[in-house]
Amino acid sequence: MARIVIKFWAGVLSRSGGRALDGRQFRRFASEIASLVKDGNSCVIVSSAAIAAGVHMLGLDERPADLPGKQACAAAGQPELMRMYATAFKRHGIKVAQLLLTHDDIDSRMRRQNASNTIERIFQTRNIVPVINENDTVAVEELRFGDNDRLSAEVAQLVNANLLFLVTSSDGLMDSEGQRITKVRGVSEVWQYVRPEKGEMSVGGMRTKLQAVDFALSHGITSFIVDGRKAAQISAALNGEDVGTEFLPTSRRENEQVRT
Repeated sequence: MARIVIKFWAGVLSRSGGRALDGRQFRRFASEIASLVKDGNSCVIVSSAAIAAGVHMLGLDERPADLPGKQACAAAGQPELMRMYATAFKRHGIKVAQLLLTHDDIDSRMRRQNASNTIERIFQTRNIVPVINENDTVAVEELRFGDNDRLSAEVAQLVNANLLFLVTSSDGLMDSEGQRITKVRGVSEVWQYVRPEKGEMSVGGMRTKLQAVDFALSHGITSFIVDGRKAAQISAALNGEDVGTEFLPTSRRENEQVRT
């Protein structure tokens, strides 16, 4: 069975231009992940969208552009984000556990070990899914640059994951002609296809996703970029179907043995 880290981009969890959470998406993702857990896989969610929840909770008309405003929204929205996950998973007899981490937590030997021990104990319960977000009130790197992309790769390394899924609004990585790249070994040959991304919620765009994938691949973790607006993309990838873009480590470890 696999250890799977699944990172959800804010845009696939929210509606109204990132100004409220989308309950239908939470219910669908919870159902898909619950099936993976019941099949014996260990799943960790790395989740954005606290800001989107906070915009709604604070009654704002638009997402703040300033950093303190984003932090205030994240602080107000994080409880609502967890409530949405808890409600969605409860239907499947699964609980959720919240972990707020920073890159400093992972870089510190003691704090890294504490986080690892916590997640390992959660895995032993078999019916709790850890939900991780950056602690945005004290750390701002992901708010500014990566929308939890790099954090998800670091978490994948932390838990010795077999697979990392970056669930975004893109149907994988596109080549210069707009065609989806289905599978690639490493990322060195595909950097040329990264394009500037504009938009209210495009924090880092495809560049930070490829940086996260590169980090994961360097630790032998097969990675995927899939479209979160399409159903059952994760299970389809695990079954070897052609979805999104699959990134294979240049020095492969035995990840393919964990596919269901």
